[in-house]
Amino acid sequence: MNRRSLLAGLFAGVVLSGHVPVLAGETAIQKRHAVSLLGEPKLPADFQSFPWVNAEAPKGGTLRLSAIGGFDNLNPFTVKGQAAAGLGNMFDTLLFSSPDEPSAEYGLIAEWIAYPDDFSSVTFGLRPEAKFHDGKPVTPEDVVFSFNEQKKSDPRVGFYYQNVVKAEQTGDREVTFTFDKPGNRELPLIVGQLSIVPKHFYEGTNDKGDKRDLSKSTLEPPLGSGPYKIKSVDPGRRIVFERVKDYWAQNLPVAKGQNNFDEISYIYFKDRTPAFEAFKGGDVDFWTETSAGSWATQYNFDAVGKGLVKKEALAHQRVASMQGFSFNVRRKPFDDVRVRRAIALAFNFEALNKSIFYGQYVRAQSFFGNSELAATGLPEGRELEFLNEVKAEIPAEVFTTPWKSPSNEKDTDFRTNMLAATKLLDEAGWKVAGGQRKNAAGDVLKLEILLVQPDFERIVLPFIENLKKLGIAASVRIVDSSQFEQREKTRDFDMIVDSFGQSHSPGNEQRDYWGSASADREGSRNTIGIKSPVIDKLVDNIVFAKNRADLVAATRALDRVLLWSFFVVPQWYYPFDRIAMWDVYGRPATLPSQNPGYANAWWIDQAKADAVKAARGK
Repeated sequence: MNRRSLLAGLFAGVVLSGHVPVLAGETAIQKRHAVSLLGEPKLPADFQSFPWVNAEAPKGGTLRLSAIGGFDNLNPFTVKGQAAAGLGNMFDTLLFSSPDEPSAEYGLIAEWIAYPDDFSSVTFGLRPEAKFHDGKPVTPEDVVFSFNEQKKSDPRVGFYYQNVVKAEQTGDREVTFTFDKPGNRELPLIVGQLSIVPKHFYEGTNDKGDKRDLSKSTLEPPLGSGPYKIKSVDPGRRIVFERVKDYWAQNLPVAKGQNNFDEISYIYFKDRTPAFEAFKGGDVDFWTETSAGSWATQYNFDAVGKGLVKKEALAHQRVASMQGFSFNVRRKPFDDVRVRRAIALAFNFEALNKSIFYGQYVRAQSFFGNSELAATGLPEGRELEFLNEVKAEIPAEVFTTPWKSPSNEKDTDFRTNMLAATKLLDEAGWKVAGGQRKNAAGDVLKLEILLVQPDFERIVLPFIENLKKLGIAASVRIVDSSQFEQREKTRDFDMIVDSFGQSHSPGNEQRDYWGSASADREGSRNTIGIKSPVIDKLVDNIVFAKNRADLVAATRALDRVLLWSFFVVPQWYYPFDRIAMWDVYGRPATLPSQNPGYANAWWIDQAKADAVKAARGK
């Protein structure tokens, strides 16, 4: 994932290019300018710029974006506090993740990357011109410091890099990372995603004389090496970044035509409603729409009619990640798959899609939808082999019944589903007494859905009414973003709306999503609380897949077991990015396939900006 995307996984069949021999011990390995886990990188070592940029794009102007909630921290490398939006644009990484090629990275701070055939380590050669904003060079010491300190300061990073046991300088401008075991082909790329921070800055003191600490929240602007630095801060309300005019990488092929705005500001709002009003009024320039209902009904304001605001649905080729109502299986009775399955049967997606979503959405049927990784039909071949290894410990339906999310396509389906749910709850020991589901001890079956988006309530309420028909004491609670983040971190919820972002090459991040070791770690992505040796084994089959065919089969096996375990109530996906913007931008003719709304390669078209200004009388 590109950490510097303004508006914001990896694997097998590795083929690299730009080969130059380099010796590591007694073994000759190859220096490479890029790496792809899906085949040959699209671009050769001598490429001049990405095909999805305008290398001569003009610089200037301001991009004003909205953010929800607030912030009290300018350090993105700690779980403490609420970090401000956009901080990733201050820090360069060793490699640049292409928004056009899934699982492909090109050299940024690292001029080249090399590793042996057994993937037991990786070495990066640093560009001599790489420097921080204070003019000091990026050194191997900075890279080693960044790795060691970020592993300590953020447990999520520590978990992500758990298989990287050592970072050390191995040459004048070389750093080598050693892995705990060979065969993990993704590790060179995830190490390439490491943000590099300046050792000399974090070993120094702030203006109060206090020693800086990467593990603590702070409102002191950090020092980075990226294309932007902080210009001004109004804590909790606004943060403004300014383009670094002498950005060291601006003429590199991986940076040409990008980072074109002189300023980027993030304006904070309590929730979507005032943020969208600010967009309509011209105080926010760019809007990413996530609501089908809003997309269909709320873009009839004057500026749209006059052509001053454009709205577009841009097709993307990303994996359609799972979004759903996620159970907290640490809590009873949600540790019982029968209860989870009964609750899933009460969700009537088809009615919502018709009445609220204007028929725009597709029901999620996989944790890896819209890709070859999704489990379909019945398992066969290599996938079946993986599943047979754990056959006695997974749901029998995995082998006998193709997965399909509970549906209500016919008028009679909803009644059938509710009857099935009733039977499951009875079997699980939750009988109806006095209109409520109670167990033998007299406890009432309760379910609270925790939300942070007020506009999601209209989606949840019909679901709650269906659950009440089953005798479940269901309710919804809406909290602000800071409360939600805290309750999610500490697992203080029954059910939340969650999504699990995936790539075309899943790997080590699956341990954070589903692995036993992450279930009790605060801040991990295992929000569900899965602790299953079987799922751990299926994840390891992905991490240590020897080729693309094994990776696909292993991912399908995991997908199938996760689905039949009913850890989530699947919601929906939309194979387009909905964006709206004031018509002041120029952009390349070709948009990146994985992120077509990637505004980092856009620029201000002055003629358009002048026309909009004149039309608005400003």
